[in-house]
Amino acid sequence: MSLPKRNIPFSPPDISELEISEVCDALRSGWITTGPRTKELEKRLAEYCGTSKVVCLNSATAAEELNFRICGIGEGDEVIVPAYTYTASASAAIHCGAKVIFVDSQKDSTEMDYDKVAAAITPKTKAIVAVDLGGIMVDYDKLFAAVESKKDLFVPGGNTDLGQRIQKAIGRVLVFADDAHALGASRKGVMAGAIADFTDFSFHAVKNFTTAEGGASTWKDIPGVDNDEIYHQYQLYSLHGQSKDALAKTQVGAWEYDIIGPWYKCNMTDIMAAIGLRQLDRYQGMLDRRKEMIARYDAMCDELGVMHLHHYTDECTSSGHLYLVRIPGIDDATRREIIIKLAEQGVNTNVHYKPLPMMTAYKALGWDIKDFPNAYAYYENLITLPLHTLLSDEDLDYIIQIFKETVSQYIK
Repeated sequence: MSLPKRNIPFSPPDISELEISEVCDALRSGWITTGPRTKELEKRLAEYCGTSKVVCLNSATAAEELNFRICGIGEGDEVIVPAYTYTASASAAIHCGAKVIFVDSQKDSTEMDYDKVAAAITPKTKAIVAVDLGGIMVDYDKLFAAVESKKDLFVPGGNTDLGQRIQKAIGRVLVFADDAHALGASRKGVMAGAIADFTDFSFHAVKNFTTAEGGASTWKDIPGVDNDEIYHQYQLYSLHGQSKDALAKTQVGAWEYDIIGPWYKCNMTDIMAAIGLRQLDRYQGMLDRRKEMIARYDAMCDELGVMHLHHYTDECTSSGHLYLVRIPGIDDATRREIIIKLAEQGVNTNVHYKPLPMMTAYKALGWDIKDFPNAYAYYENLITLPLHTLLSDEDLDYIIQIFKETVSQYIK
């Protein structure tokens, strides 16, 4: 039976009266920039991730860039990044003056080829950015093994005293996690944020967990390096190098401050944190709902013979952020045709991602998609389906019906 036409948006934010009420309370409090709510959100996120500290910032891109800067990575350094990702994974390193080295994916996978990762490591390599795309964590065992296999090539550097000490303490190429999609994901029982050396999260409006804009950094404890020192340096970097934030300056007579360095402005506000606090209250239920929807999509794809990501395995629990499908036997032109047909019937989809060597900015740096055949092959027949917690069961019924009717015409 044909269902009445619906209009299914791709990824609207899930905002309840709880978030609205908390934002109103923040506004009424008179404290709307970085303050007590931001500090509370940092504390709760650290507990959630199983790490000692979290720093909340205004974006995941800023968080990743500050991760690099904390570790003293900059001019003359190389950072390995998957070709198959969003630009922020690479641009944050470029902002710091480092050279990005792209690595191709494994065949039929969004994960980097770990043999190629190891082969790309040189004495200039200071970090590798792993991307937990769609909320599925990569094989960190293999990634750390690749790093350890080239440990003898690692030359500790660092353009700051703190960065030098961090690089010497870790003693190998650093592993960074771009977990823009992965808050709440885990691998072998360890939460995202507690596996890589440094991790960034995104709280953008399209993410599972949102503060409208926003992001956060966290890191594993580093022997011999004090977490309070690291946290303080993030505060300096994120607020103009100012030695006291507005909250500290509220203490009686504490008006005076110093400027330690001519740095950046990327702090989180209490208005944003207010949204995040109530999102965190609701987050497990939101993750559970995503798992239910993914199970229905999995059944649909398995029936059609359409390839899809595997979000839940014996080793990994995904955050269920994106649902990527790959339609066998089609090319890019046909994929675009299918996307238009779905949209005409009210099902709005997307593509995650167009590999970076295809983009103008990265082509200008000398990269050519022909050198990344697996990344291109994965992209060529990919469609991302709507997956968000405002979808009703009836919405899912409609998406599944329209997808089956449309895609079955193209499957040979």
